[in-house]
Amino acid sequence: MSDDAAAVEESDSETDAAPDDADDRKSDDAVSEEVDASASPESSDEGKKSNGSEADESEDGESEDDETEAIEDATVDELVTRITESDDELTKPATELQSRIEELEAAVDEKDDEIDELTEKLSRARADFKNYKKRTEKQQEQLKERATEDLVERLTKVRDNLVRALDQDEDADIRPGVESTLESFDRVLDEENVTFISPEAGSEVDPERHEVMQRVDSDQPEGTIADVYQQGYEMADKVLQPARVTVSKDD
Repeated sequence: MSDDAAAVEESDSETDAAPDDADDRKSDDAVSEEVDASASPESSDEGKKSNGSEADESEDGESEDDETEAIEDATVDELVTRITESDDELTKPATELQSRIEELEAAVDEKDDEIDELTEKLSRARADFKNYKKRTEKQQEQLKERATEDLVERLTKVRDNLVRALDQDEDADIRPGVESTLESFDRVLDEENVTFISPEAGSEVDPERHEVMQRVDSDQPEGTIADVYQQGYEMADKVLQPARVTVSKDD
């Protein structure tokens, strides 16, 4: 056989084998489609069931939320009605609970009224006290002004006496007039509860009522008052002016 004839036979052999391979591939594709077709309904059913279950759960959740909101917004009477309608055995305790709640609410309202009343009374008391304080301060100022006016009025009389004493002739003895004026002035001080601080010689020095001017030789014991240089004044236990004194020193 020639080389050409051998090549023709080999080509015919390959041509015959090609349809067989094509048939095998078609057969495999058909089997795969059948498997997919048989599995597809079950997968679809499971997907539908899963979606249905999720939808039911979502609806149940929304229903529970709505129920919770309805309970929270419901009044006591509405809750009692719902309880009694759901279970007859709970009617009595629910009714008793409702009565107790109403009693407590009434008590709270009563306490609120008492609080409002007390708050109003407190506000009025504060206002009254504030007005009283203002009136008292004004009265004190008026009393102070009147007291000052009275004192000035009495002092003007003392001044008039001094003026009259000075109006006398130069050769006249004005001492009696001055002494009389001094007595008038002392009476004014006495009426104002003003007393003199005039310690005796030999008494102890009181730093609060005495002002030591200097130390001098004296027959008095050392450190005691030797003499009063100028009288002091005090009013209602308050020192207006300390007495100025000299103190005996050691020889």
